[in-house]
Amino acid sequence: VQLQASGGGLVQAGGSLRLSCAASGRTSSYVMGWFRQAPGKEREIVAAIRWSGGSTHYADSVKGRFTISRDNAKNMVYLQMNSLNPEDTAVYYCAAAGAPSYEYDSWGQGTLVTVSS
Repeated sequence: VQLQASGGGLVQAGGSLRLSCAASGRTSSYVMGWFRQAPGKEREIVAAIRWSGGSTHYADSVKGRFTISRDNAKNMVYLQMNSLNPEDTAVYYCAAAGAPSYEYDSWGQGTLVTVSS
């Protein structure tokens, strides 16, 4: 699976952005995730969605503010980010985890999100 992320940018605190991840290849059995890495911090998972069935998981820090979704027809995964705050500033990555290990082993390039106060 090849992934390409887009949609990052500069936004003021309280604003919104939508990140997109274009996936190529057979993704129906995959779990898709959005990760982020802030300067000086470890990479962390933000949200994940099972391509088949659409079940989702969110980090506590983004619950109620971020929504992950997928478009089966377009082979796209989205991360809608609302009520952004400066702590959300990071490089965001989309990733795919496939059977049987379900380890995230396919990564897109990062897209930078900067939230100004």
